[in-house]
Parts: sequence; C-alpha cells; structure tokens
Amino acid sequence: MKNTLIYTAIILSSLLLFSGCDLTEEKAPRIPIEDFFRNPERTDYKLSPCGYYIAWLKPWKNRLNIYVGNYKLRDSVRVSDSEERDIFKYFWVNESRLLYLIDSEGTGNFSAWVVNADGSDKKRIAEKAESIEILDLLENDEKNILILCFGKNSSVPDVYKVNVNNGNLTLVEKNNGSVTDYLTDNDGNLRLAIARKGLTSTILFRENENEEFYPVLKSDSFSEVRPLFFSFDNRYIYISTNLGRDKQAIIKYDPIKQEEKEVVFKHPEVDVYHLLRSKARKKILGAAFISWKYEIEFFDDSAKNIFKQISARLPGNEIVNVSVDNKETRMIFRTYSDRSLGAYYFYDVERKKLKKLADVSPWLNSDDLAEMKPIRFLARDGETIFGYLTLPEGKKPRNLPVVVVPHGGPSLRDSWGFRSDVQFLANRGYAVLNVNFRGSAGYGKEFQKAGFREWSGTIINDIADGVNWLIRQEIADPEKIAIYGYSFGGYATIESMIQYPDLYCCGAAHSAITNLFSFYKTIPASWEPYREMLYRMIGNPESDSLLIVKQSPVFNLEKIKRPLFIAQGANDHTAPRIDTDRFVIKLKKRGIDVEYMIKENEGHGFSNEENRIEFFETLEKFLARNLDGRLK
Repeated sequence: MKNTLIYTAIILSSLLLFSGCDLTEEKAPRIPIEDFFRNPERTDYKLSPCGYYIAWLKPWKNRLNIYVGNYKLRDSVRVSDSEERDIFKYFWVNESRLLYLIDSEGTGNFSAWVVNADGSDKKRIAEKAESIEILDLLENDEKNILILCFGKNSSVPDVYKVNVNNGNLTLVEKNNGSVTDYLTDNDGNLRLAIARKGLTSTILFRENENEEFYPVLKSDSFSEVRPLFFSFDNRYIYISTNLGRDKQAIIKYDPIKQEEKEVVFKHPEVDVYHLLRSKARKKILGAAFISWKYEIEFFDDSAKNIFKQISARLPGNEIVNVSVDNKETRMIFRTYSDRSLGAYYFYDVERKKLKKLADVSPWLNSDDLAEMKPIRFLARDGETIFGYLTLPEGKKPRNLPVVVVPHGGPSLRDSWGFRSDVQFLANRGYAVLNVNFRGSAGYGKEFQKAGFREWSGTIINDIADGVNWLIRQEIADPEKIAIYGYSFGGYATIESMIQYPDLYCCGAAHSAITNLFSFYKTIPASWEPYREMLYRMIGNPESDSLLIVKQSPVFNLEKIKRPLFIAQGANDHTAPRIDTDRFVIKLKKRGIDVEYMIKENEGHGFSNEENRIEFFETLEKFLARNLDGRLK
C-alpha cells in the first residue's frame, strides 16, 4: 500500500508539472556524444573472497580490462590484455586467481580464461567448448569450479569441474538431452536440474549426487518457476514462481514432499524475482523487486541498518550492494540515479568506514542531465500501461519533438535509472517515452500473456496509445514523433511504422528481426529447447503461417512511408544479416529513404566503444534531419 501511495504521488506531481508549470527556458549544455557512450572510467568492482584484494574493469586500448589492487588501493596491476572486445564478465575463483569471459566475435559464444591476481599464469580453459557459462564457483574449493559447456551445435550443456590452476576438465553430469540448466546446493553438489520438453518445464531433483534425478514440479508456458538457491540446511529450495497466482512470488518449496512450505514474499502489483541472503550469517535478508524503481523489502535488521547508514551518508542516491567478502565485514556499494551512473564505495562494516573508490563516468554532470519520471496511461481497451517519460532540461513541456524507445524482449521491461541513450536524446532536445507494453515482464502473468501472438497487434497499439497520450497532454508535437529501438525494440520500431505510417515521421532500428520465418530457421542451437515456447509467444510458422506473414515486416513493407535508419551486426545470429540486407534492398526499391550501417565485428548489438559512438553519431544526424528539420 505504501509503495502504491508513493507511486501515485509521483504520477500526480508529474502531471501537475506537465500541465501547470511555466518553466523558464535555459538551454542545457550540449554534452559531447562520446561522453554518453564511451567506456566507463572504472566499473564492476569486486572483492576477493578474503577481502584483501579488489578488482575492477578499466579501459586499456579502448577495451575494458581487469585491474587488481589491495583493498587500500595503494598498488594495482592490469591482469588481462583483451584488445578486440571488452571483458564480458569476471569472477574471483579464490584469493589469488580470477576467471573471465570474452565474446571475441560478438556471436554470444564465450571463451573462458584464468589468471593470477598479479597477472601471471594466464591460460584459456575448456578450449574445445563452443561456449561456457559459470555454474558454481565452489567457494569452499580453491582449486575447482563448475561450468556449463556447450558443444558445437549443442542445444543443452554438460556439467564439468575445472581445475583453475591447470585447466583440467572432469565430466560431472552428461546431459540427458533435455536439461537447460542446473543448480547446486550450498556444498556445491549438483542437486537440481531444469528440463524442458515442448511447452512443459520440469524441475528435477535428487537428494544426493549418487541418485538419479526425478521430477518434482512442472509448469507450462503460461507459468514460470525459477529456482533461486537451496536453504542453508540444503533441505528446501527457494523459488520465484507464478504457479497458481498471477504475480511472481518467492516461495519455500519442499522437493521431497513436493509441496509449497510457505510464501516468503509477494507483492500485490509487481513480480518478485530476487531474494537476498547472507551466507556468512546463514540468514535471508530480504526480497528485491521493481515497482517504478528498484526496491528492497528487508527481513533482517542488521542488513537494513547498514543500508540506512550508507544512504544517510550518500543522500540523494540509490544504493546497491555489489560485492562482499566471505566474512561480510567488507563490502562494496554502488550509487546511481536516473541522472547519474554513480560511484563505487568501499565500506568497512566493523569500523563503519566509507571510502570512495571511483566515479563511473566523472565527465558527466548530473545537473546537466534530465529527470526520468514514471507515468501511466490508459490503453484503448482500458488497460493501465506503465512507462517513463524523460523531458529535456530547460524546455517547457509543450509541443516537444519526441523519440519513443520501445524495449527489447519483448518479455523484458524498462525501469527507472540511468540510460545513456535516453539521456543523450533528452540532451539533444527530445522528450523520450519508454512504454512497458503488454508482453513486458514484471506486471504479472496475465499482463505478459496479453502480448503473446500480438507482436504486430496489442504491443504496437500500446506504444501508439502512449504516443497519443503525450499528444493529448500537449507535451508532444504530433508532427514530430520518431521511434528508435534495439532487438525487439528495433522490430517494434519497424512494425510501428507499418501499423501507424502517419504517426511516426522516422524510425531507427538496431538488430531488428524482419522475417520471422527465417528467424525460426536460424535460431541459435541453445534456443532449440524453447522453440515450442516461441511458437506459443509468436506463432507457429506452419500452422500459423498467415499470422507469421502479418507479423513479419518484410511482407508488409509497402505500408512504410517515412525514412528509416537500420543498423546490423554481421555476426548476429538472432537477426541474421542476410534478412536485413534483403529488407533494405526491398525498401530502397520502393523509394524509401534508408540509411544502413553494418559492422563486421559485431553480433546482436554493438559492444565495441567506437561502434557504439558511431551508431549514435549517425542516429543524431538522422533524427536532426528527419525529425525536426535540423542538419548538423
């Protein structure tokens, strides 16, 4: 109830601002485009298990690489030397050794490397695997970790134990052909598996590794079951699920008796996916969820007090705990807001000493950036749709050019916080609209189901209804509405220009699917277990061929009237380049103004700094030319 009242107050204050305030126009300083999209100064700080060392990512030769220093930050050394791509993820595997992942070709396949904290003895592990994922760092085993290995054209992973010193592999579990993921207990034993067949997902369980897995819990495509971790006695499982309910809730589940023991936490308005725990104290600390922003409901007074202390010393910031040592006496917090990427802080719990480590992007001044406000509006059928509106600083909220930015997925969601693309667009004088259309995650099962098989229908209508709400509020200039998105957001951009050819004056689509028939033929092997689920969400290319034709932009492009900017990675397996090439050729034959950018060293999205910057430089000129008639 408290969260609802806060949300309502924010909505009302936002609408009052839009409808009644006479702002004095003071032009916001124009921020260089590189400042929005360059790599951060320092980011992703992590404490070593004993807390003596700290690692972080920092640019070297324009790529994010790993640096290590002691917790007093008196000395540091670079321990990785990636020149082609940023380090994707890294982990401490023991007090003196790290593991990191690199997607060298932008294909989504990750190679793994280990290296000492002083930069010595670097080697690649699991070289024969097409791609790997980390399953368990085995905190009580300094020599080994568990990984998921995908072979070439493999749709499911096998589990291996890897010696992080010599790289030796030992097979732990051969996949039966249907398991998409595994879960270990607190002792590192493989006790849980998630199998998928058709539309059914099944949780498999065993009491110890000497037994065979057996099914304990099933769900269909309209329900979700996410095992989080075992209870501290390894007897129960904490699960996020919407089985038997609309909203995801955290439950404690007994796999032996195959019954729900208790509801640990639920929220009346949004899904809850995350549970926080203290391994050192063996306590559940709280639940985390996103209402209009990220929130934590604390169950533990000690954890709550630490957050209160940090918040009081860093007023005006949201904070999140990003790393702790094994004893939980040293912690790293990160601050952030809608107008700042924030900073990292080291906190000594016993001494209550807080020390700033680094600003993430010190070149950005939050006072020059725009505020992101939560909004809600009614769709044409009366459904309440939530989203966010970012207005340019120093401009009256009247008759503004607007850029609509639909999110990816579609079963993801937008949330409150810093967005480089949103802030860049607002800095250039545009109002930016983010819509959590039906099909988005976070608002319950029924809301998400309402987007199934509606890729060119309800989803696109919800976005358009958000635009028309802005027009009715007299915030938007109806002649100056653009739309831009990445991945599904790119698809939604093109489809919006098909369904509403007179509403949008131009569109920019990045890594967009244009032909759903081809999409089904080229999906990565690791997606194969989810094929039937995709059929349920989008449509079956055989039995629903007319629907697939309707939802594939390539078959409906004659409705497009306005200019398009399209960006594509040559190594994209989700939205293959060949489809985008053909789509662009057909558009040009129809006389549509199309600008086409291809990057040979990128996949689904642009990861390299120089490619990101070039994309947004081109987008800036495209919008200036086609949205509000400015040439720069």
